[in-house]
Formats: sequence, C-alpha cells, structure tokens
Amino acid sequence: MTVPWGYTVPVVAAVLVVVGAEVLIVRSGLFRQARYWITMVIVTAFQIPVDGWLTKLSAPIVRYAPDQITGLRFPWDIPVEDFLFGFALVTAVLMLWERARRKESP
Repeated sequence: MTVPWGYTVPVVAAVLVVVGAEVLIVRSGLFRQARYWITMVIVTAFQIPVDGWLTKLSAPIVRYAPDQITGLRFPWDIPVEDFLFGFALVTAVLMLWERARRKESP
C-alpha cells in the first residue's frame, strides 16, 4: 500500500524545515542576500534542462509513481516537487556553509 503524495509531503516538509531553521535558528540572513538568489537562479537554470531530460514523459529516464506526486509538471514535464527538493537541498547546504563561515571568522 502506498501513501498518496508520498513524495510531495516529505518534500514540502523539507522546505518548511529548512526555511524554519534559517529564519528561527541559524539566522544567517541568507534570504536577504542577492548572492543567494543569484545562486538559486543559476542552479535552476541548470536543473531545468537536466531534470527536463530525465523526467520527460515522452521517454522518461526517471519515473514517478503517479499517486506519489501532485502531477503538476513544469516546464518540460518536470514535477514541481523536484524544484522544491532542489530548493531545500541547496538552501540547507548554503545555510550551513554560511553558519560555518561565520563561526570561523574572528
């Protein structure tokens, strides 16, 4: 038995945990930095062609169980959950790097 939206729910939770950690615990100011948003644009610019090629419905390399995702896909058949997952991963790494950098600075 599978749980409906079994990929969507953890991905949304990951986004909420990462954003919550940044805003409430780490407080690195990451979301106020232009360099963070530029990084996210660059990451997304590379994610779209790669993820689009991997998940295209005409010849998928990566397949998702239809009941495990919302079914919303944009652009090139990319599940929106992939963008949320990428956001959570990249943001978590950058947040922790920023935190480590601040601890190392005198």
